[in-house]
Amino acid sequence: MKIIKSIVVLIVVEFLTAFTLKTVDTSYKIGDTIEDFSLMNTDDSMVSLSDYKVAKGFIIIFTCNTCPYSVANEDRIIGLDRKYKKRGFPVIAINPNDPIAVPNESFEKMKVRVQEKGFTFPYLLDTGQKVYPKFGATKTPEVYIVTRNDLKVQYIGAIDNSSRDPSVVTEKYLENALDALLTGDKIEKTTTRAIGCSIKVQ
Repeated sequence: MKIIKSIVVLIVVEFLTAFTLKTVDTSYKIGDTIEDFSLMNTDDSMVSLSDYKVAKGFIIIFTCNTCPYSVANEDRIIGLDRKYKKRGFPVIAINPNDPIAVPNESFEKMKVRVQEKGFTFPYLLDTGQKVYPKFGATKTPEVYIVTRNDLKVQYIGAIDNSSRDPSVVTEKYLENALDALLTGDKIEKTTTRAIGCSIKVQ
């Protein structure tokens, strides 16, 4: 009986280990090539990376309506888009939250937020939550820099070293990475820890 129990435990452990490894291995890492996506924007148009014919790359930010960390970063995100869109790196914001789990993350509420804040970038709904797991995003906000010519991930993590208060920022991780890409230099920090709210699922 003890032997049978031991065998069952081993099988369960192996199954869980295999599942965990699969989850980790299939999310994008630095240097990985991402798949293009097509998601609904708040202006009711579909947006894909292939729509951007002259971009050098993209600042893909998983964010949302209600997370205090996301809200605290909205002005910074708008500023990043204004600064880097003209240099070839536009912001593409994606809301990964399930609107059934959190009604204030609904598509209609997203439209309201765009109008309230005057977003200068697309704000897309990850319908069916199919995109964010591929990226491996776990927080809002969480940022990925992707170069357009090869769709490779160049940076993953936080916008800067202050999750809530922009007045105490001492290191701008995202801007440093973008500036390095634009000048052909090596990115010193390709990954940082995103701090924010967990992505909500049903």
